[in-house]
Amino acid sequence: MASDERALATWLAGRDDRELADILVARGVSPSAPWKDFFDAADALLEKTSIERALVHLTRGELTALAAQLDGRPLPASETAGPPARLALTGVDGAPWHPVATALRRIRDERPDAFEAVTDETAPEPASEDETLAAAERTFATVGSLADVLVAATHAPLARITSGGVSAADRRKLLDAGALGESDELDDIVGAAAAAGLLTTSGRDWDVSDAGARWLEASTAERWRIVVTGFRDALPSGLRTPRGGYVPVTAWTTRYPLDPEWAPRSDRLARIARQWGLLTPEAHEPAWATPLRDGGDPQTDELTRHLPAEIDRVYLQADLTAIAPGPLAPRLELRLRRLAARESRAQASTYRFTAESLTAGLTEGETAASIREFLTGLSLTGLPQPLGYLIDSTAARHGLIRVRTDAATRRTMVESGDPALLDAVSVDQGLRALGLVADGDALTTGVSQETVAWALSDARYPVVSVGDDGRPAALRNRARPRTDRAEPAPEPHASLIRVLRGSHDDNAEGAWLEREIVQAVRNRSVIDVVVRMPDGAERTFTLEATGFGGGRLRGRDQSSDVERTLPLSHVVTVRSVA
Repeated sequence: MASDERALATWLAGRDDRELADILVARGVSPSAPWKDFFDAADALLEKTSIERALVHLTRGELTALAAQLDGRPLPASETAGPPARLALTGVDGAPWHPVATALRRIRDERPDAFEAVTDETAPEPASEDETLAAAERTFATVGSLADVLVAATHAPLARITSGGVSAADRRKLLDAGALGESDELDDIVGAAAAAGLLTTSGRDWDVSDAGARWLEASTAERWRIVVTGFRDALPSGLRTPRGGYVPVTAWTTRYPLDPEWAPRSDRLARIARQWGLLTPEAHEPAWATPLRDGGDPQTDELTRHLPAEIDRVYLQADLTAIAPGPLAPRLELRLRRLAARESRAQASTYRFTAESLTAGLTEGETAASIREFLTGLSLTGLPQPLGYLIDSTAARHGLIRVRTDAATRRTMVESGDPALLDAVSVDQGLRALGLVADGDALTTGVSQETVAWALSDARYPVVSVGDDGRPAALRNRARPRTDRAEPAPEPHASLIRVLRGSHDDNAEGAWLEREIVQAVRNRSVIDVVVRMPDGAERTFTLEATGFGGGRLRGRDQSSDVERTLPLSHVVTVRSVA
């Protein structure tokens, strides 16, 4: 044990800070661990409970290969630099430390099934044409659901609960909007989007990233490619293959046999794979997914062949609705939804124009002219007169309330040429939280311009946000600024690593000797101490360690029964006497 502790301490000291942080995270070490040096770290990592927690994270193959050494068989070269080494479970030669070997023997006796190789990892059978069509239909629906989730998160972040899912309130809103077939689908959809980098989180909310915003503009097939590629690349290492693909989905559940949380997690990953058309419910594989599993790019052309054809025209009707007789091209559908509320979603969808929906489009930067131009080009039936009238009347009213930031005071100003409308705002109980107060012919508040503008828009006031140049500025997103590269979170173990580094110097040998002596004194152990004499010769004393201080070891000589004091600087080695 002592030699293992010493070797592990030396090995840890040789890791760079990034490697060391990864090891501490993987081993579940608390950032507040009371370690003073690398010997403390090694001692803790070789403790029984810590080792057992680490073994949980090994795959069946890694456990089998590691345990092979218990029977005198060498660890395959492919495994020596794998997770066992990255978890600090093995030495530089790939052999498990003695406490690790002890734990492996005990676990193997209790759970022999975890060390049995599983050979049933054959490639899934190709899906039939009917299964392929059903998978394409399921994929099409899932892509649409994710688009709805991202659109919702674009306007306001989705509240994130502790488990990583979406809050009940936002879940209900998405269900009521027809974004989901079932509530249970949402967490899987969000999980796939997060894996692909379309949603990011600060811990409390799910926000749309720049990549997510671009994804909304892409075709259905391209949307699918982005998600499934990101999902594959984010799979746990135990599911990946050396070629960059993944083992068959049907084999996922057996990969981490000691992890009690793996079964539900692997079930969820398999559900996501089925959701996105990588596997059928019959455990067969559509042709478009095979290259992805092999480590290449998925066959988007093959998927597109089985998807309903996208259209670029709708029927505009006098009852202020638009009917899309098929799946509308994503970029067109995205813009149409900025102007109209979707009433039903299917391969044929219905959208309704209202003063509120058009106001939302105007708030986001549209004008009466741009709306007319877009809808005229989109329509198979021209622009109905009632819709044209609604566009003009809404645009005429839009902007009656202007919100700007005063250059001198940096306070937000709410202004209007209609005093009655401004009076209505000032007494609106729903806007009391803004703290609006009269300031001449305007209202003013210390709340930010964007927050005030959104609050007025939500209250259905004809508001426009004005920039420093006096021109209307679009309110694109009330969420926090999107980014593909979130600010890196502070390394939680940085302080602990600094302590370990600060304790380490070139005299690691002396530090180790001192540690062994202190332990021997604490336990009143009998030790063999090899001392280098002034003439260069070495002499061994067998002592019962009784004290250590001032750089000197005190102990009772077992052969002469006298008290000896030995300078640490002359001690070569210390060895416990069995």
